[in-house]
Amino acid sequence: MPHRYFTTEIHDGQAVLSPADSRHLCRVLRARAGQAVTLCDGAGTDYDARITQPDPDCCRLEILSSAPSASEPSVQVTLYVGYPKADKLETIVQKATELGAARIVPFYSAFCVSAPKKGGKEEHKNARYNRIAFEAAKQAGRGAVPAVELPLAYPAMLARAAQADAALFCYEAGGQPLHSRFSGGAQVRTVSIVTGSEGGFSAAEARAALDAGLCPVGLGPRILRCETAPLAVLSVVMALTGNLQ
Repeated sequence: MPHRYFTTEIHDGQAVLSPADSRHLCRVLRARAGQAVTLCDGAGTDYDARITQPDPDCCRLEILSSAPSASEPSVQVTLYVGYPKADKLETIVQKATELGAARIVPFYSAFCVSAPKKGGKEEHKNARYNRIAFEAAKQAGRGAVPAVELPLAYPAMLARAAQADAALFCYEAGGQPLHSRFSGGAQVRTVSIVTGSEGGFSAAEARAALDAGLCPVGLGPRILRCETAPLAVLSVVMALTGNLQ
C-alpha cells in the first residue's frame, strides 16, 4: 500500500511535501524516484502521485489522478462537548477524528469544572488540539482533518448546533431513543451531537436546548463519563448512517 501524506502544496499537477514528511519519506523510509505515494489535501480529496525528486528537505511528486476520499463519511458530524478538565479533551479529539467527526467544538456551561484561560493560553491549547486531530487523521487514513474550534459560550453553541439536519442533545434525564432520529429513510447530511461536561446540564440549560430546537436523546440506563458519551454517540450515528460498514 502506498504511503499516505497530507499536503496543501498541490499545483499544476505537481506536489511538495513538508520538510518533516520529506525527511520521513526519503530518509527514514528510503523512498526512491518513481515510487507511488497517496496524497491528501485535508479537504476530502485523495491524489495518486509518484515521486519525482526524493529530496529529504523538499520531496517533489507528480500527480497522476485524483478522487474523493473513500474514507470520509457520508454525513458531517460536529461534536459539541462540554469543556472537560485535565486531558480528557485530547482523548475526545483523537478518537472522534478516528471515528469520522468533521468538527469538534468545546463549550462552557454551568457545571463545567474548567474555566476559560486568559493571556492566550486558550489559543495555545487549541493549537495543540488541532495538532492531535492532524496526527490522528494521518493515522486513521482520513481524507479530511477535523477542525477543533475555540470554546463557545452555551447560547452560541446551541444556536450553531440547531442548524444541523439532526441536532441531538444528550441528556441524562432521558429523551427519545437515539436510533429513532435516523429511522424512516430521512436524508440526514449534517448532525450535531451535544454532550455535557463532568457535571452534566442544569435544568435551565436543558430547557434552553429544547427551545433552540435540539432533540433530547437518552443513552440508556447508565451514566457515561464526559469523555465516553460523545464517542459512544458518534459511533452509533456512524453505524446508523451506514458509515461503519
